[in-house]
Amino acid sequence: MKYRHVVFIVILILVIDQALKFWIKTHMFMQQEFIIFPNWFRIHFIENEGMAYGLKFGGDFGKILLTTFRLVAVVAGFIYIKKLIREKYSTGLLICCSLILAGAAGNLIDSMFYGLIFNDSIGYEVAKFMPAGGGYGSFLHGRVVDMLYFPIYEGYLPSWIPFKGGDYFVFFRPVFNVADAAISVGVVTILLFQKRFISRHAAKTPEKTPSHLEV
Repeated sequence: MKYRHVVFIVILILVIDQALKFWIKTHMFMQQEFIIFPNWFRIHFIENEGMAYGLKFGGDFGKILLTTFRLVAVVAGFIYIKKLIREKYSTGLLICCSLILAGAAGNLIDSMFYGLIFNDSIGYEVAKFMPAGGGYGSFLHGRVVDMLYFPIYEGYLPSWIPFKGGDYFVFFRPVFNVADAAISVGVVTILLFQKRFISRHAAKTPEKTPSHLEV
């Protein structure tokens, strides 16, 4: 049954993540945005070639290395979750690991294939799916689509704050996607409840009697 839970969560996150990215790519041009809730939630289309939340890593070679790392991480994630299920870890830990795995797989799909299946979103042009002239990049060189933007607070910092006083400040500045959010929720939840996850597993795992003492 737990295998089904893991598969369901991974597929659900992937479908939501990729459906939203496909819609963004085929309906919006770069830097276009829609205000969903004034002052705190917008759909803002950007792409990044690096890690989650727009972080970058090492140019062209770094892009290949990062995409390869994501692929290895996804494969290792599946193997690790199978181990957790086999050793009867808690459902909560499995859900968290499934979220992380689904998020990594979601961004991996962008990195591996989006350069092949979409052309560039240049100026006010909207990208086309499977364009006749080919995509904007090659295999492993796709850019990750981000769109969720929560500028909850925008304003100038008080002058008394060291180093940053008087600077214009936005919280929360990074633009991210559903895959990033799934990874963040999974990681933070594990950090917050790791002792509970481990203690529950230890409590329900009986100590094995040494073979020479068995009756």
